[in-house]
Amino acid sequence: MIKKRKLSAGFTLIEMMIYMALLGFLMIAMTELFAGILDVRSESATTSAVEQDGRFLLSRFAYDIARASSVSTPASDGSSSSSLVLVIGGVNYTYSIANGNLQMVNDSGTNMLNSSETTVSNLTFLRVGNTTSSGKTTVQVTFTVTSRGLENGRTQQKIFSTTTGLR
Repeated sequence: MIKKRKLSAGFTLIEMMIYMALLGFLMIAMTELFAGILDVRSESATTSAVEQDGRFLLSRFAYDIARASSVSTPASDGSSSSSLVLVIGGVNYTYSIANGNLQMVNDSGTNMLNSSETTVSNLTFLRVGNTTSSGKTTVQVTFTVTSRGLENGRTQQKIFSTTTGLR
């Protein structure tokens, strides 16, 4: 009787090396894909922070200027200033930049208007004059919002501008 040698179940060394090489390539591709996703997410977050803060600040200026009874600074038509002083309900509201933050100071204290993810710069208020049909003062506001870009070191920057008048 001839004995047949039983083949043992398993993989050969060459098969194992092929599987390991394929797994290595797959892991490298997945790592690159994951890093790309994280980079896009980070860039999207910085862009979103700039857009959100810019829109909020534009809305805040439009709201406060429209409800103000007068504009103290800039003082005269055609003049510009890096700060804005409004009188709202008999209270002075002063807007200016301090350490990259847009702050509003009134009787209640100091409020920072931008988020911690952004800085505000190049703040300019131009008193355009009495350009509305009712003869009320109009102010042009221009500022730059920059993201801090903490995660990837990149920053996003956008210039915002609006012109609004007293009611």
